[in-house]
Amino acid sequence: MTIHKEGYTTIALSILFIFIINAFVDYKYYDVTWLRWFIYIFSAIFFIIVLQFFRNPKRSFATGDNLVICPADGKVVVIEETEEGEYFKDKRLQVSIFMSPVNVHINRNPISGVVKFFKYHPGKYLAAWNPKSSTENERTTTVVEHKSGTPVLFRQIAGALARRIVWYVKEGDVVEQAEQFGFIKFGSRVDVFLPVGTKVNVALNDVVKGGITTLAELS
Repeated sequence: MTIHKEGYTTIALSILFIFIINAFVDYKYYDVTWLRWFIYIFSAIFFIIVLQFFRNPKRSFATGDNLVICPADGKVVVIEETEEGEYFKDKRLQVSIFMSPVNVHINRNPISGVVKFFKYHPGKYLAAWNPKSSTENERTTTVVEHKSGTPVLFRQIAGALARRIVWYVKEGDVVEQAEQFGFIKFGSRVDVFLPVGTKVNVALNDVVKGGITTLAELS
């Protein structure tokens, strides 16, 4: 397992924070043994949590021309027909994955194709499971057109803890299925919008893996 590049700065700041607080306690409270050990243990746990959040595990990815691969680790929280009002402006099948702080937070392309649309939206930081987060939170919208001509929209959504969305795509890019298209820090959600009638291969509350789990099959 490696550490994702998006974690380098956060990890460096965490090390600095741990060094300062430990040095302060060792200097100011050198004779309070229980407090020093509490800070040592707290520092170790804090550092492990930060490291695991930015982990980038090695994986063998699922691929297939007609497959829609899960874009993120997490739990399926929405499967429903809904009105997609930003790009399609019609009814679509929405599948949403909630990413908790303990999940791998790398986002991967669900299909291969050409990026036909991309837009970043500043916004609020409602809890990621709130239905309004899809339209009111900080988010990005990406539409990739499959070689068959079928467009698939996927949306990164910041959560209550997430304060930074990172993306690596722009309009006109040719992208490959399961390659990274972005990263969201500290709890978030990814929505996928598919044509109505698409065969879905997951159920509500399923635990899914980015780049591995097959969400759906395009006709």
